[in-house]
Amino acid sequence: MQIQNNIIIEPARETPVSKQTGVLVVGGGPAGIMAALAAAESGRRVLLVESRAHLGGNLTTGLPLLGFLSQKKELIIKGIPQKFMERLKARGAAGDHQPCPLHVSLTIVDPEIIKTEAMNMLLEAGVEILLHTMFAGAIVEDGKIKGGIFQGKGRREAVLAAQVVDCTGDGDVAFQAGAPCEKGDAGGGMQPPTLMFRLDNVDTDKLRQSIAGRPDAYQMDFIPPDYFGRNSRFITVGLRNLIEKARADGVEIPTDRTIIITGIRKGEAWINMTRVKEIDGSDSHSFTAGEITARRQIDGIVKYLTGYVPGFENAWFSMTAPFLGIRESRRVTGRYMLNRDDILGCRRFDDAVAVGSYPIDIHRPGDNDCTLEWCGDCYDIPYRSLVPLKIENLLVAGRCIGVTHEAMAATRVMPTCMAIGEAAGRAAAMCAAAGITPSALDAQKLREALRASGAWLR
Repeated sequence: MQIQNNIIIEPARETPVSKQTGVLVVGGGPAGIMAALAAAESGRRVLLVESRAHLGGNLTTGLPLLGFLSQKKELIIKGIPQKFMERLKARGAAGDHQPCPLHVSLTIVDPEIIKTEAMNMLLEAGVEILLHTMFAGAIVEDGKIKGGIFQGKGRREAVLAAQVVDCTGDGDVAFQAGAPCEKGDAGGGMQPPTLMFRLDNVDTDKLRQSIAGRPDAYQMDFIPPDYFGRNSRFITVGLRNLIEKARADGVEIPTDRTIIITGIRKGEAWINMTRVKEIDGSDSHSFTAGEITARRQIDGIVKYLTGYVPGFENAWFSMTAPFLGIRESRRVTGRYMLNRDDILGCRRFDDAVAVGSYPIDIHRPGDNDCTLEWCGDCYDIPYRSLVPLKIENLLVAGRCIGVTHEAMAATRVMPTCMAIGEAAGRAAAMCAAAGITPSALDAQKLREALRASGAWLR
């Protein structure tokens, strides 16, 4: 190597092709798991590559799953995602899909069991899994992606594939391949991320009964007091007056709302209250700064909860999520960009491959609060939003599909991303089998295949 003008000049190198596969799925989060399962179920050879030590992505951070039900309380996320939930429930690792006045629906899961059950389900389907391996570059020829370059422990390798599905969340594959991407709102601002953490020995019954019994003393955002009287598993959003009191006493709290989610086991409470502004999850330096800042915020939040919130008096800090949860980073420019009007207008599309009902939920980049807008029913997600411009043989699934900043705030939740992942995996398998590009795929045939597998479409 040579150093010239503060630039390292690397010698040319040859990267061996270690594998060839029908469908390559990059990213093992909610969308990636479903994409790999769908592609394998469709008869293709599938390789799933994940950079972390386990599968699951945001499913393993302690977050609840929001949006399996519609605003009319109907189950709209079916197919493989629902089969996965049924397996979790059989192991005592998932609760029922509960209607929620604020988040449409709430499904509590065990993040640790998810790691194992996702792996088991993929291996049973014949999916090859490669962990601890970073995507390092796209192999592109004549506007078509042919595979990817990966950096693992002690080796750099290439994987060739008939079709590639980008489930990285940040659109890493599409970006490296040269597909156009967007970030943030009109000013480039992105929703701030959160590092989830858990407290144990929480008297969650005392918390919910306090809120139900004294709504004047415990102010909740949008959620009526009787919700807490009915549900032993629940989410709280609000208690703004308690935060104000704690701040007046000198306690440092980075957000204006108290967000608590009960865990799968009694006494567990997951906390969604760290908040780091101006973080870009697609940049390692920025991501690192966010992790550091969020961890430093936890002590103040724990002091607030144990000192001011009923039920937390004897609680103790238990664990943090394995990584900072990114709400927004890159969005790949699709052949159709789903927008705010589509969401709020409950729009239907002829090429719809998934249905969502979660509201436009924007954690505002510029302050400590949030904006929510509901459509009253469901909206479609078109296949064209999964197909990026300029690059063929590539599909995108998860929060980085072709959507605007506002629409992404609705489609980013995990059940919706899981449904999109199943659609992308089936599409990739169909394209690999037929030897065609995703832009040439008949969306009606894809819709038929999705319905045949149990997916719900309008």
